Amino acid sequence: MKRVLLVCVENSHRSQMAEAFARLLGGAAVEACSAGSRPSGVANPLAIAAMAEVG
Repeated sequence: MKRVLLVCVENSHRSQMAEAFARLLGGAAVEACSAGSRPSGVANPLAIAAMAEVG
C-alpha cells in the first residue's frame, strides 16, 4: 500500500480535494491524508461545490 500526505496551508480545499481524488483513484492501494500548516478548521464552500459536481 502507498501512503500519501497532501499538505496545503489552510487544509480547507486543495489538499482535501487531492485526498479525495487519491482515495477515489487509488482504491485500496492508496492511503491518503490531508493536512495544513495553518489549518482553518473550515471547509471552503467552493471546494464542496466543485467536489459535488464530480460526485
